[in-house]
Amino acid sequence: MNRTDFPILKETVHKRPLVYLDNAATSQKPQAVIDAIAEAYSHWNSNIHRGVHHLSQVATMKHEEARKAVADFIGAKSSDEIIFTKGTTDSLNALAFSFGEACIREGDEIIVSAVEHHSNIVPWQMLCERKKAVLRHIPLRDDQTLDIEAFKGLLGEKTKLVSVAHVSNVLGIINPVEEIVRIAHSHGVPVCIDGAQSVPHMPVDVQALDCDFLAFSGHKMYGPTGIGVLYGKREWLEQLPPHEGGGEMINHVRWTGTTYNDLPYKFEAGTPNFVGSYALHKAVEYMQSIGWEAIETHEREVTDYCEQQLAAIEGVHVYAAGQPKAGVISFNVFTNHQSPITNHPSLQGGNGGRLLLHPFDIGTLLDQQGVAVRTGHHCAEPLIDELGVPGTVRVSFGLYNDKSDVDAFIAALKKAIMMLS
Repeated sequence: MNRTDFPILKETVHKRPLVYLDNAATSQKPQAVIDAIAEAYSHWNSNIHRGVHHLSQVATMKHEEARKAVADFIGAKSSDEIIFTKGTTDSLNALAFSFGEACIREGDEIIVSAVEHHSNIVPWQMLCERKKAVLRHIPLRDDQTLDIEAFKGLLGEKTKLVSVAHVSNVLGIINPVEEIVRIAHSHGVPVCIDGAQSVPHMPVDVQALDCDFLAFSGHKMYGPTGIGVLYGKREWLEQLPPHEGGGEMINHVRWTGTTYNDLPYKFEAGTPNFVGSYALHKAVEYMQSIGWEAIETHEREVTDYCEQQLAAIEGVHVYAAGQPKAGVISFNVFTNHQSPITNHPSLQGGNGGRLLLHPFDIGTLLDQQGVAVRTGHHCAEPLIDELGVPGTVRVSFGLYNDKSDVDAFIAALKKAIMMLS
C-alpha cells in the first residue's frame, strides 16, 4: 500500500507525525480523488442532463460512467439500480420514507439489530411513529454476536422489512448477512443492508447476497463527502414512490398532477453531486487497482496485530475480542487506581467493579501525541448502553495503515494510561 498517495498523512499534529486511526468515521483521500475534484470544477463544471452544450454533455457522461462503475463494483444487474444520495444516512432515510409510504401500515413490524448505527434506527423509528408500526431488534448473545435464533423468533406475518448493518461500526464484527437474507426471504421479507463499514473493506456483491437494498457512503471508501449510494433491486424500485419532488425526477408536470421519470432518476430530485460521483468513480478505480485480496489481507493483519497488542496491556478490555473484524476495534481501560479525572460514579462498575478510565480522556491524550482515534457512543447509543459504559475508544483502519501506526498508537496509549492512573 502506497501511503504517499495520501497527502494528508504527511501532516503533523501537535508537532507529532499524524497517525490516523479514525477511518470508520471517514477515510483519507488519495491524490487521484483530490485531482478529480479539481479537474471537474476546472474543466467541465456544468449542470448535467438535458443540457445541449458541450460542458453539460461531458459532465453528464462522467456522472453516468460513475453510476456504471459503482454498479459493477457491487455486482448490480444494471446501473438503473444505483441511486446517488448524500451518503448512507441519506440513503436509509430515503428508503424509510419511500418504503414506508408504499408498504407499511398500522401494526406492521420492522426488524433491525442491537448493533445498529443511529442512521439505521432513527429513520425507522420516525416511520413507525408516522404509521403506528413497531420496531423490533435482534438481540446480542454473550459473545456480542447477533442472536440468529432470536431473529427467527421475531419474524412473523407482520414483518415487512429487515434492515441490518453488514459490519458493526462499534464492534467491527462482520454480521452474518447472507444467513439473515436467506432466513428473511424464506418468510417473504425484504432485507436492506447498511454497508457503510463493509463496502470499503471487503467485496460486496449484491446479487450473491441477494439483498433487496444496500446503502453506503463515498467518504468512508476514500471518496469525497456528500456522495453515497442506495442500491435497490429493480422490482422494488419500480414499485416504490419517490421520496423527494422537484427537477429531474419528473417526466411531466401539469396542474392536474405529475408523472415521474424512469429509474434511477425518479429518486434523484434536483442537481445531483456530479463532481462527487466522478471523484467516487476515481476512488473505486483506486481500490480496484490495489485489489480486494491485497486490501483484505493487509487490513486483517493490521487489525489482528492491534488486537494482540491491546490484549497484552493490563486493564484493557477489547469488546468482541477474538471475533473476526473488518478494520474496527473498540476497547476500554479499567484500573484499580483512583484518579481525580476519572473518579466519577458513572465510571464505576463494569469490569469486576474497577474504575473505567474515561474514553474521552484517553482520546484527548492520544491526540496530544498525534494519534487520531474516535471516542464516545459512535452514534450507536443502544449498543453502548448494553455494554454498560459511557462510551468506548475506537481505532479503525484503512488500507494505508500499517503496523508502525499500531506501534505508535500502543506506545501513546501506554503513556496515556500511565498519566491517568
